[in-house]
Amino acid sequence: MRMYKTMKHAAVVLAVSALFVFSAATVSYAKTVAEINAEVDATMDLFKKDVQGANEYLKAAKGVLVMPNVTKAAFVIGGTYGQGALRIGKRTVDYYSLASGSLGYQIGAEKYDLVILFMTDRAIKKFRDSQGWEAGVDAQITLIDVGASGSVNNIVSRHPVVGFVFGEKGLLAGVSVKGAKFTKIHPK
Repeated sequence: MRMYKTMKHAAVVLAVSALFVFSAATVSYAKTVAEINAEVDATMDLFKKDVQGANEYLKAAKGVLVMPNVTKAAFVIGGTYGQGALRIGKRTVDYYSLASGSLGYQIGAEKYDLVILFMTDRAIKKFRDSQGWEAGVDAQITLIDVGASGSVNNIVSRHPVVGFVFGEKGLLAGVSVKGAKFTKIHPK
């Protein structure tokens, strides 16, 4: 009888957790093109201001995927969701959502910005041609984990896909995007 109550309690906790995680994702789901573009512009301004070497990366990149305000929430079951835009040159060419989930001991919520740079024609083509591009499966994203005063110039030639995760306090360490799935969306 005691084991049954424990299992029932665990099931309730998991159900409440799932509701919490997925409600956080759906709150931000219905963004418009104008909202996404405004958030992408603000994220790019912050990226250029706070990340030393950002302009050199942008000049070398074949495409830039900008995912502003990515929300990660967890209570046993975790989920991450965001919407952003792919830019080639300074022009938006497509819109994407990012989604991932996890299970394990975890609790909390955070928001961060993600900028992914495709450094080769092959990498950007593979991303754009996919029906759902998964980080760590379709390509490895080299996350740049240096302080705001560090130089990033020498990494461009060695990695076809590089990413920056940052928030209000600059570049963030310890964030993983492995398993995140990027899917093309068509906002209004």
